[in-house]
Amino acid sequence: MLTKIQSFLKKLSQTAATLIKIPLMSGCPSKPSKEKKGTIIIMGNGPSLRTAIEEDLEVLMSHPRLAVNLSALTPDFKTLKPDYYILADIAFFLKNKTGKVPALWQALAEVSWPMTLFLPAKARKMPEVKRLPTNITVKYYNLTPAEGFNALIHPIYTSGLAMPRPRNVLIPSIMCAMREGFTKIVLIGADHNWSKTLWVTDRNRVVSVQPHFYEDDSEELKRAEEIFKNVHLHEVYENYAIAFRSYFTLKAYTDKKGVQIINATPGSFIDAFERAPLSHA
Repeated sequence: MLTKIQSFLKKLSQTAATLIKIPLMSGCPSKPSKEKKGTIIIMGNGPSLRTAIEEDLEVLMSHPRLAVNLSALTPDFKTLKPDYYILADIAFFLKNKTGKVPALWQALAEVSWPMTLFLPAKARKMPEVKRLPTNITVKYYNLTPAEGFNALIHPIYTSGLAMPRPRNVLIPSIMCAMREGFTKIVLIGADHNWSKTLWVTDRNRVVSVQPHFYEDDSEELKRAEEIFKNVHLHEVYENYAIAFRSYFTLKAYTDKKGVQIINATPGSFIDAFERAPLSHA
């Protein structure tokens, strides 16, 4: 009984916090598609995407594809020609853009094929958005995290005003794919085996090297090291827990909506979704 009471009070607190956050953090999202579109492949930037490109390119190219974050800077970008693209990292939207961010916006400005770009609603007035070519359709979503009683939270997800806690770009990717009308979402490059590359130095410095399907240069590795400079190990694992728990929150929602999510990433640490090889997509 005590556990049930604690769970109820926790959900009550989460729901109240969600209702406060939405008017403060959310903007107007783009309208969802009314068309049912079948299968989409979401290409995360994990190392397994490289294997998929080399061994299952025909399968990748046979379905609409969604690419994420810095993948536009890779040589594979113009080969894959993703139909959809999403940016979620706050670094892309800061006023003072550093590192690879300016090059990323330039790469997007040079896209020559029809593509839909998903951006947070707060990015509407960015000058970089105004410089995008007319063949790119920009749609907006909200990164506002929402938790609590499903009876209230699920309609909020459907409205586009919020989503499960987006600790990884995969959460907004799946939510945007659902709003586009896709009923089968296949994940590749969603390795999420971050703990394999996590360690602590003799100076008690937490180090996390998260490999991608492309080779990270010294500048990117330096940026990653800077991010973890004042982070403690328990905080890292707490963030991991939030990310993996969010996938179960998301699955409860997609199941209710009749959307199938298949994780086709070999060795993925995500344990929330059905598994199948990419060749069965």
